[in-house]
Amino acid sequence: MGRQSERPVLQGKFLTADNRIAVSNDPNTLDTKFLYYFMQGNLDVLASFYRGSGIKHPSMSQVLDMVIPVPPLEVQREIVRILDTFTELEAELEARRRQYAHYRDSLLTFPEGEVRWATMGDVAHIVRGASPRPIQSFITTDPDGVPWIKIGDVASAGKYITQTAERVTAEGACRSRLVRPGDFVLSNSMSFGRPYISGIEGCIHDGWLAISEFEGSFLPDYLYHLLRSAPVQAEFARRAGGGTVQNLNADIVKAVTVPVPPLDEQARIVAILDKFDALVNDLSIGLPAELAARRKQYEYYRDRLLTFKEAAA
Repeated sequence: MGRQSERPVLQGKFLTADNRIAVSNDPNTLDTKFLYYFMQGNLDVLASFYRGSGIKHPSMSQVLDMVIPVPPLEVQREIVRILDTFTELEAELEARRRQYAHYRDSLLTFPEGEVRWATMGDVAHIVRGASPRPIQSFITTDPDGVPWIKIGDVASAGKYITQTAERVTAEGACRSRLVRPGDFVLSNSMSFGRPYISGIEGCIHDGWLAISEFEGSFLPDYLYHLLRSAPVQAEFARRAGGGTVQNLNADIVKAVTVPVPPLDEQARIVAILDKFDALVNDLSIGLPAELAARRKQYEYYRDRLLTFKEAAA
């Protein structure tokens, strides 16, 4: 496959959302990067300029009539320098997130012959969920109902399913697929291939796969990291086909070949990856907390730095 032609660099310019080029008329009066940061802080105002149905475009007369502050050029450049520093910090944090993913994948990659390899179907029981239909006939508010597990019940960065918004009747549960604490559920459509560990007994619909009876081959935490790794995710995607909407099924997952190192080696890998995972994904510590703090700090300073009193005429 040949290289795609690179987009030309527009020195001193930036593109608006609808691919118009914005540039300062007089770079000795208005720094384009300063203008960019000012617009970033006023996206709600810019959004009000958009008109039309389907593909919307901003009213250029309103854009041109927009009043912007023009402090001395040295002040503009100092503001740009400060805000660039925050932007670079955020980029560094995102780079560390990618670094973690690369390290995780390297720990979970083994040369042929170094460890035992097996298909998922040989080392685990994998089945599709089932949906009682029409589902609304089986939803219940009875607290003794069986938890009904849906994709919205788990956070995108979460690991465990601990509660559900809805429950189904005992009859509905009989027509569905029961999972128990410790079983894995794997999304087979939305959040394609994303694994979660059930912390409750509940039922899954046909948008999930259930993985159980793997204890003889895998530690649960090792299997969690393995299923999230790039090589396994890429194999899921390859086998599910290249369409816009990809769907896993039990046969696809059963056929994927995975490494099965000794349990003590799995425990060593888990101890390393759990620490990294907390740093990268825990909302109260590590990268997410740091990134959220940096974004809040950036927005505060951006708004303060770009707020000016109008000079008296």
